[in-house]
Amino acid sequence: MKSAKDLRNLLETIDHRGYPAYKETAGVWRFENYILGIDHVQGDPFAAPSRLHVEVAASVTGIPAALYDTREKKTALEDHLLRRFYARAGKFSFQAKGSGKSGVIAVMRPGQEVLSRSALELGSDGTLIARFEVGFPANGRTINARELIKILYQYLPQCVEQSFLYRNIDAGEAQAAVSLAADQAFLRRQMKEQGLLAFVADGAVLPRASGVSDKPMKQAVRFQSPDSLRVILQLNGGRTIDGMGIRRGITLLVGGGYHGKSTLLKALERGVYAHIAGDGREYVLTDADAVKIRAEDGRSIWHTDISMFIGDLPNKKSTVCFDSEDASGSTSQASNVVEAIEAGASALLIDEDTSATNFMIRDELMQRVIAHDKEPITPYIERVRELKESYGISTILVAGSCGAYIDVADTIIQMDSYLPCDITSYAKKLAADYPAVAQAPQKKERPCFDRRPDKHSDVYYKGRIKCKTQGRESVSIGQEIIDLRYVEQLVDNGQLQTLGLVMKYMEERGFDGKHTLQELVGRLYARMEEDGFAALLEKRGQSTDLPGNLAMPRREELFACLNRYRKLL
Repeated sequence: MKSAKDLRNLLETIDHRGYPAYKETAGVWRFENYILGIDHVQGDPFAAPSRLHVEVAASVTGIPAALYDTREKKTALEDHLLRRFYARAGKFSFQAKGSGKSGVIAVMRPGQEVLSRSALELGSDGTLIARFEVGFPANGRTINARELIKILYQYLPQCVEQSFLYRNIDAGEAQAAVSLAADQAFLRRQMKEQGLLAFVADGAVLPRASGVSDKPMKQAVRFQSPDSLRVILQLNGGRTIDGMGIRRGITLLVGGGYHGKSTLLKALERGVYAHIAGDGREYVLTDADAVKIRAEDGRSIWHTDISMFIGDLPNKKSTVCFDSEDASGSTSQASNVVEAIEAGASALLIDEDTSATNFMIRDELMQRVIAHDKEPITPYIERVRELKESYGISTILVAGSCGAYIDVADTIIQMDSYLPCDITSYAKKLAADYPAVAQAPQKKERPCFDRRPDKHSDVYYKGRIKCKTQGRESVSIGQEIIDLRYVEQLVDNGQLQTLGLVMKYMEERGFDGKHTLQELVGRLYARMEEDGFAALLEKRGQSTDLPGNLAMPRREELFACLNRYRKLL
């Protein structure tokens, strides 16, 4: 391994040469406190910045092992250190001057959720790897090595020392981030023991600042549990926390418009993730396998058994192995439910506003007007109890205009000016005056999940598969675009970057026509648990080859991505 002095000499040698000479800097270089890896050098100053990483030994960081001795604490500490690195690197970005992207120092920006990210990883031995991008400076397309020397020998050492060396870190802040993660994990275990699907702490701030900001709204009404639904859970160290517990079963969220029904549901769908301190939703926790369901007109459906909701179609098209390039609202929502079951969902979160009306309910008059044998749709309301009793799948449903679900609900919560009220007894009493909705006969056979995708040669270009993403909207694999706009529990652009690599992996080494989707996803996640993001690389375990813009999606979102891949049709 060459030294930092060798790299500096090289930079001085190639100064004022053509930009391609920067390629000579690729490799690994030993600095005083860390190893610098220059993994990919950009082709010109206007191209995507060069990819770098630093590797800092545990003996140098001095971070106590007790701060990362569990998976939850490790992820929280990685997140905390990444936020420090992002803030410090941002102060130096573009301080070095030049053309195009010269001088940019780009570190993945974390959102409100605490996720495992490739931008910063702690090994089991405490070795820290941080990945980032640097725009190598140039004047025109002529190397300006003196500016790069500023970045690598002045700015970067300060970022590393201030972000990763424990002596320079506020130990109280680091401990608080780790303790919060430990508390959240401890609460989740109690929720499972007590049969709770979700927990919303008293004092939580659910509304967000705006439609384009995920930060908490200032001066928002703080959540307060009704006494009848209040539970007291334990935190580490003997402390306790009060809040509303939502038990497994069927829960209905009702109330007038703009009173907070959808706001509560949105907080619950994000509650599958941990949140940072100050977010307001630190103690809003939902079972990690809960899935948000909605209608999704126009999506593709591949070999999906939706027969529990869609029966005999007029065109005689099979709904046991249903395919569609352009699904309707009802067939798309039926498919979303069945695919969630296939992915292992423990609960379905549904908002009436984003659902297909004919999938959710048929009122008494419409049942009389349209004979049962002329209606192929079995609405969700007629299957919701079966999902609970036969599949163990709970439902949380926001309803603003349909009262029929009151009869089938176990718990009914009214949101009134962002505060919840338990109106179960009152609503059930009123519902007694109305005819109950008959439940559909239980299906004797469970949905068939024997779907076995094969690889597709036409996604290769010159022997390679290209994948890219567009924000949180889509992943493209070859020329095929996978629309993920309505997969609402994808919360970070980095999750789509990871899904792009997953799709590439599946086409290259996964799809074989022999294994089911469940088997493929199970095998891949086992590898990712063992090797992290490096499981997606061609050379298994070569973590230094990873880009620094990946974030871990859930298993459920991986299924969602695969199910929207039109090449499977």
